[in-house]
Amino acid sequence: MRIGVTVLTLGLCVLALAQPPSLGTGPLLSLHDSRETHLKNVRQLTFGGQNAEAYWSFDGKRVVFQHMQGSGDADQIYTMRLDGGQRKRVSTGKGRCTCAYFLKNNKEVIFASTHGYSAAVPPEPDRSQGYVWPIYPYYAIYKANADGTNLRPLFPAKIEPGKECGYNAEATVSPDGKRIIFTSTRDGDLDLYSMKIDGTDLKRLTNRVGYDGGAYFSPDSKKIVWRSSVLADDKAILDYQRLLKQNLVRPTSMELWVANANGTNPKQVTQNGAANFAPFFTPDGRKLIFASNVDDPKRRTFELYLINVDGTKKERVTYGQQFDSFPMFSPNGKQLLWASNRHGKDHETNIFVADWVK
Repeated sequence: MRIGVTVLTLGLCVLALAQPPSLGTGPLLSLHDSRETHLKNVRQLTFGGQNAEAYWSFDGKRVVFQHMQGSGDADQIYTMRLDGGQRKRVSTGKGRCTCAYFLKNNKEVIFASTHGYSAAVPPEPDRSQGYVWPIYPYYAIYKANADGTNLRPLFPAKIEPGKECGYNAEATVSPDGKRIIFTSTRDGDLDLYSMKIDGTDLKRLTNRVGYDGGAYFSPDSKKIVWRSSVLADDKAILDYQRLLKQNLVRPTSMELWVANANGTNPKQVTQNGAANFAPFFTPDGRKLIFASNVDDPKRRTFELYLINVDGTKKERVTYGQQFDSFPMFSPNGKQLLWASNRHGKDHETNIFVADWVK
C-alpha cells in the first residue's frame, strides 16, 4: 500500500485502458510547468482511470504499474512499453492488487494481491474515524512471468482461500537483483523485512512501533529508504495500535528514514510533520526524490521534492498543484517516471515520463 492516487490518496495498492496516442506525437506543453527545471520532454503514457506505482524494468524497456478504471473496480497489475503500447494484464483480475516490481531478469514481476484469499474486491475502510488506510490482512506477495503466466505465491509460500495471511505488500527489488524488501504485519506491527528473491532468508529490518513501509534500495544496494509514521507520544501510540487491530492505519504524518540495507544505523531524513512518502534515491545515491504535501497548509496537494540524504537542501521539483508522486529514475538515470493528476479530469491519475535535467 502506497499513497493513493487522489488527494491524500496513497493507494493500495483493470480493465482495459483507452488506447493512448503514440509518444511520437511529441510532448504536450500543458504537461509541464516552466518552474519544473529538472523535467524536459514530459510525455503521458496512460489516459484515463487511476494509474499509479509505475516502475521500470531493469533493462529500461518496460514498466509495470497498477490500474483501476472506475468506481467498484479494484487495482490490477499491468505491464507496458514506454510508448504506452503492448499493455498486458499480469494479475488475475480478481481481488485487489498493489506494489508490482520487475525482477532483474526482466522476465518476471512480483506484486501483492488479495485474490488467494478471495476473488471478491475487499471492502473500502470505514472512515468514520478520520482519514485511514486499510491494512488488508490477506495481502500476499506473488511472482509471475511478465505476461501473467506461471503465477505463484512467493510470501507466504502457501495461501489458503478464506484464511488470513497477514498484510504482506509494498515489495521492491534491490538493484543487484539479490533481495526483496517489503512491509509485513507478521510480528504484530507494520515493519520492514528483507528476503532473497526466492522467498528465503527472511530478516526483519525495523523494530520501532509504528508504520514502516514503502521502502527502496540505493543504486548500490547498500542502503534503504522508507517512510515511517510519526508517533509523538503515548496517546499517538495507543491510537496507532487501536487502529491496527482494526486493520487500519492513519497516514497523515510520515517522515523519511535511511539505513544500511540490513536495517542498521537508521537515520531520520525529514522532520516537517507532513505526509512524506514514495522516496527514491537519485542515480548517484546522494539525494532522495519523494512526494510530500509539506507546502500545502490543507495537506491536499502533493508535489515531488529533492533532498540530500542527510536532510539538507530540500528542493521542489514539480508544480502540478494536485498530485505528483511515485517517482522512479530509469536504470540509466536519464529519465524520471511518476504518477500525476496533471492534464486529467475527475481526479484521474496517469503515468508520465520525462527526461531528467540535473
